[in-house]
Amino acid sequence: MSGIAGKVVAITGASSGIGAATATYLAEKGARLVLGARREDRLNAVVDRITAQGGSAVGAVIDVTRREDLKLLTDTAVNRFGRLDVLVSNAGTMAVSPFDELRQDDWDAMVATHITGLLNGIGAALPVFRRQRSGQFVNIASTAAYVVKSPQSVYAATKTAVKVLTEGLRQESGPDLRVTLVSPGFTHTEGVGKGASPEAAAAMVRQRDEIAIPPSAIASAIGFAIEQPIGVDVSEVVVRPTAQA
Repeated sequence: MSGIAGKVVAITGASSGIGAATATYLAEKGARLVLGARREDRLNAVVDRITAQGGSAVGAVIDVTRREDLKLLTDTAVNRFGRLDVLVSNAGTMAVSPFDELRQDDWDAMVATHITGLLNGIGAALPVFRRQRSGQFVNIASTAAYVVKSPQSVYAATKTAVKVLTEGLRQESGPDLRVTLVSPGFTHTEGVGKGASPEAAAAMVRQRDEIAIPPSAIASAIGFAIEQPIGVDVSEVVVRPTAQA
């Protein structure tokens, strides 16, 4: 199946930011959506907005750090629509801080969300894709996977892991599956600075407000990778503001 119309797409972290923008973009292109997030009220608002505009979407309250929740997401797709064509692993947290602050709970949360969460998605979707002999993983990394800047070291490490895992998955995927890495630069989302130390948060929010691109820019890049003809794999896309060094 080429294009976007009719494809069943599951998205994690779909209640706001890049996830919500991607859901809206793909719905307008005719995708059938299974949206996952922790915040039920925000998730329901996204689903309701899409369906009110004639789109097709269903929500599932999930936490990507739990294997059974990712299985719930993929099972919802198969039970509701009969298949799963794309999994967009987008859930993230950016609680950055200098090492000296020893905010180890935040370190653990980034590892659990970005690395364990990604692996849980692969574990849930890969058997479905193998049975179908088709499917696509779209994994969201960051420009932090290419350039490390203080105090983002742990965040950058986890996003580098996303990059490495995605490339390894691509090499093992075979001719039937597609694997795409999308790495956003500074994007105007509520997650920028959220949970960071006050000093780091203030600096990040200030830079976000000065140069950040809208989440819709990342959504269209994800859509570009999904809409390619069968046999064409867009392996890696980096999208950043022109003003970002």
